Amino acid sequence: MENGFAVRFSNKALLALLLPLVAEQFLSILMGIMDTVMVSSLGDASVSGVSLVDMIFILFINIFNALATGGAVVASRCVGAKQPEDAKRAARSIVFISLCASLLMLGVVAAADTRLLRLLYGQIEDDVMAAATVYMRTTVISFPFIALYSASAALFRSVGNSKISMTASTVVNLINVAGNAFTIFVLHWGVFGAALSTVVSRFLLMVYFLWKISDPGLAVSVNYKILFTKKPDVSTVRSILSVGLPGSLESGTFQLGRILVLSIISTFGTAQIAANAVANNIDTFGVMTGFAFNLAIITVAGQCVGAGDWRAVRYYTAKLLRMSYASFALFNAVLFAALPLLLRLYRVSPEAHDLAVILIAIHNGAGILFWTPSFVTPNAMKAAGDARFVMIAAIFSMFLFRVGFSEIIGRQMGMGAVGVWIAMVLDWIFRTVVFAVRWERILKKKEVGSPEAA
Repeated sequence: MENGFAVRFSNKALLALLLPLVAEQFLSILMGIMDTVMVSSLGDASVSGVSLVDMIFILFINIFNALATGGAVVASRCVGAKQPEDAKRAARSIVFISLCASLLMLGVVAAADTRLLRLLYGQIEDDVMAAATVYMRTTVISFPFIALYSASAALFRSVGNSKISMTASTVVNLINVAGNAFTIFVLHWGVFGAALSTVVSRFLLMVYFLWKISDPGLAVSVNYKILFTKKPDVSTVRSILSVGLPGSLESGTFQLGRILVLSIISTFGTAQIAANAVANNIDTFGVMTGFAFNLAIITVAGQCVGAGDWRAVRYYTAKLLRMSYASFALFNAVLFAALPLLLRLYRVSPEAHDLAVILIAIHNGAGILFWTPSFVTPNAMKAAGDARFVMIAAIFSMFLFRVGFSEIIGRQMGMGAVGVWIAMVLDWIFRTVVFAVRWERILKKKEVGSPEAA
């Protein structure tokens, strides 16, 4: 016991969970930058078209990740409560749900085809639209690959194993970069080559994880014979969806808001679209540790909640939040020092280059203070069963501040992409205040009934 609660995660255990996640995020972002750099060699139109499609597809990827989070929350609670059969039932359920959701989304996007691009980006230039069309039609087939990988990786994290996704993602990302280099520079397939390499790498990642998750010795293993022959447990599916659906709606709406914001940016011209794409690509280095803490806090808080130990929930979430703040300060100091070198990788116009510097400074400067409470704290709330509130608050903030003020500051006041990114910071500030107040209320209420409170 420590300070009235059971010690469930030593410092060594937390680092063993966090470090692979940070490394995975770093390598994924690095490969993403190399991907964008290769595409940027084809010109502003190509990199802009790819970035516009990626922005749409992140909407669907976030939905898959939110569903996977619902499965990870339920599985981690079962692990914390020492209920192995329930944990495996949750694992089977989230794989089934993810497969069904991904096939549905694939059908929707394939049916919409270029109408989706015209609806969201009707005012973009013809060469940008041509690149976006090619990239979208090729990569949409990878939706099931992404969903099943996300579900499997989330299950591994629910039992504290984050190393496997780091290793696999590293290898596959290297394959993707090599494939891009071959298809773009050797075969000269342009945007289609980049898209094809992405699809192949995602397929390989899915196959590997579906194989690993079937290990009978794993606490959250998936028996495919049972999965496809036995009806899913209704109560387990309901538990997963109680977290996954609000999370999916929140993530999907959040990304939809970002797309609406991008549609505003798309009216500012190709240079501003390209600057936005480059800034989005690089600034993720400054927040990559935040994504790692996002994933880790679900496992840690979920297991503590499953054990009914709310004092441990408070202690470990506060500790992870402090660690997240410190990591942000460290990584952004490195990022700003290396920024001139990173920007040299991109073959964009001088106007796009200079604007990207300003956007990165806004994003990562504010991110040091506001990203952690805006995005890591809500994941602890989801693990505690408060996904619905997180969804409502996030959607409200997105449309009021990020979308509404992007229109006001960016377009009406003539500040362009800079105004849009200022509106994003306003969204973060609102989320920080609302989630901090709500989380403290949850903890105070739950600690009264915690077994360790006595």
